Amino acid sequence: MRAREGRIPWLGRHVARLRAASAALDLVEPADGLEDLVRLTAGSGDRVVRLELRDGRAQVTTRDVNAEQSPAIVVSEEVHRPYRHKTTRREQFGRALASARRIGAQDALLVTANGTVAEGTAWNLFWWDGPALYTPAAELGILPGLGRSRVMELTTVREEQVPVAALAGRSLFLVNAVRGIVEIGMLQGVRVLRDPRTAELSSAFWPD
Repeated sequence: MRAREGRIPWLGRHVARLRAASAALDLVEPADGLEDLVRLTAGSGDRVVRLELRDGRAQVTTRDVNAEQSPAIVVSEEVHRPYRHKTTRREQFGRALASARRIGAQDALLVTANGTVAEGTAWNLFWWDGPALYTPAAELGILPGLGRSRVMELTTVREEQVPVAALAGRSLFLVNAVRGIVEIGMLQGVRVLRDPRTAELSSAFWPD
């Protein structure tokens, strides 16, 4: 999650998702006071904050924010498998990211076994097609990210199942609750068109 000048947007939602995932996966229920622990560790700066739960025990760490813009994305050969809960079992994403960086890209997009666009290694995907904004359908088993939810609060979004070819010529952006909205610069070595509507959404993404 993101700490912005000491404030953590949607902290309650982050903790609620963690508790819901713990229950769904039959894990040890976390103790109360997680929000206070996160705020205390985050401090007053601009940081990425990680809350991890192991055997019911919470650990909070922080790191610098990656401010990289307009990343080059490649389509990974790693087959996407459903990832409905945010857990540390992220091997598919780790392999996809490592492979992308070996060939000079910044990140990777995973697709399902039948070639349907799914999600990035730590982000959800959106694209403009004419007047409408689209994102991969949740029923694919993608993570329902808080950044994704925020975009869907800000504007009408259609959920679709599409092949990679459907993204050609579209303006694309990624989103998560750390980076916010980030325009994709290149996909598979082809420059991605920019759309002014993405900048408008970005300016409204973070709550006051």
